[in-house]
Amino acid sequence: MRPATTTPHAERPPGDGRPAPAGRVAAARWWARVRLGALRLRLEARLATALEPPLGGRLRARARRHPIFMAMLAVAALLRLVAMIGYQPALFFNDSYDYIQVAMRPAPHPLRPDGYAFVLLILRPFHSFALVTTVQHLMGLAMGVMIYALARRRFRLPGWGAALAAAPVLLDAYQIQLEHLILSDTLFTFLAVSAVCLLLWHDRLTWRLATALGLLAGMAWLTRSVGLLVLLCLLAFMIIRRVDRRMILVMLAAAVLPVIAYMGWYKIDHGKFAMTESNGIFLYARVYKFADCHKIKNLPVEEMPLCTELVNRLPNSQDGIWNAGSPLARYTGKKFSPETNQTANDFSKRVIMAQPGDYGRVVAKDFLRVFAWDRTVFPDRATYGQYEFGTRRSALPKWMQDTHVEEAVAYEHGRVTPRAVDPFAGFLRVYQDFFYLRGTMVGVLLLIGLAGIGAMWRRLGGGALLPWTLATGLLLAPAATAEFDYRYVLPAVPLACVAAAIAFSPDVRLRLRATRRPGRSGAPADIAPDITPDTASGSGTGDDRPGEVLVP
Repeated sequence: MRPATTTPHAERPPGDGRPAPAGRVAAARWWARVRLGALRLRLEARLATALEPPLGGRLRARARRHPIFMAMLAVAALLRLVAMIGYQPALFFNDSYDYIQVAMRPAPHPLRPDGYAFVLLILRPFHSFALVTTVQHLMGLAMGVMIYALARRRFRLPGWGAALAAAPVLLDAYQIQLEHLILSDTLFTFLAVSAVCLLLWHDRLTWRLATALGLLAGMAWLTRSVGLLVLLCLLAFMIIRRVDRRMILVMLAAAVLPVIAYMGWYKIDHGKFAMTESNGIFLYARVYKFADCHKIKNLPVEEMPLCTELVNRLPNSQDGIWNAGSPLARYTGKKFSPETNQTANDFSKRVIMAQPGDYGRVVAKDFLRVFAWDRTVFPDRATYGQYEFGTRRSALPKWMQDTHVEEAVAYEHGRVTPRAVDPFAGFLRVYQDFFYLRGTMVGVLLLIGLAGIGAMWRRLGGGALLPWTLATGLLLAPAATAEFDYRYVLPAVPLACVAAAIAFSPDVRLRLRATRRPGRSGAPADIAPDITPDTASGSGTGDDRPGEVLVP
């Protein structure tokens, strides 16, 4: 009898003894290859991480790719470090006290929005004005990086050209001094430049980008009242570029909701759904110097105290607000009350309607003052001196000295009077005498940007339209609603630099050549090929659906 043969366990077929189907074997082999490939990718990633050069090596590599800009950035950082050593702990302006007061005792301020005070509130646990100025100096450096990256990568300028566009923000002495002040202007400028660069960087908007744009615009509005202009310019540009309506609505919602929440807080505290009680009073300062009540028909009795004969008027427009002899002092109660603000607003509008020529002249005079070659002492020596690196050991504004400064001392947990430390402070004073962007240069930047818009008129101005319009609006708004001030010029400079940089982009130059020599360019001026950085590099989608393309 033949013994039964046994099959070893390893050789037995699975299951019921029948061979596995071919599909199952193929699937097992495929899964093994997938796992092997994933293992190989992980090993390669770990090897690349192990072989990655240290931070110093990466910085050296980047410096070799962008030598001019990296050298400029290093100098800009060194200048800001000198400012922090030379003037400790920070420099103060007349408005600084209000922001500090709100940071110590949060409440909606009737004179100006609290956006900057919220930043001070966030940094309050560190008890350091030096930290506040450090953050602001980093914002200044970040704006230079954003301008360079936008000009270099998005609009394909050469390295030296993109660095030149960022130079005024990085190296201007008055910009550095403004960053060292406890003041809202640096934060506002950073938010405005960030919003513009974000919108111009992307060809198409997603809901995340639209939300980020809206939040930046809303925060700019909460930082300074003129921030409403940032939102309006973004909205107009998106409509002109036919952006998807859903993205526009997302942007608007993200911008308006924080503002509505703030206005609700203001109503709880002041009984009025508003952001401030100062717009009418500042407008009164605009008309104070030329208002002639004899030209106003049917002037209400409650507005007559605002009339002043020419011989009795104070020297500056801002005296109509801050001077004790201002006609506003004839009203009882707080100066920035709803009643006084409304009365001043109504009176100012009557003056503008009755004297449009006089209003136009003072607005034009203050607007053109921006483009003067030399800086003059304006509006007065005390205000002008706060925009310069001084020599005094005690540099607190007189208004802060005359009021209680316990809030500032409590915020710092120490001395708040600025101390000038030589030779660092002396170096900055000399530097400020020579290295700053003159007003005439600001005008040249705007003219270059306007030329770029003109060259792209068939594309509704192209990408330069947004920064140029916003820069011009930021220069015109103070002249139209209050009074010229040198610190109001600086937020417009980075945007003017962006507009001028876009004017030198290859797309604009191509259209200019096509306009001058349509026969040689290969295409007439009206059908010049559209070249964008993304499509030229092969990274674009090639999809030109209307309603989504932002930058031509």
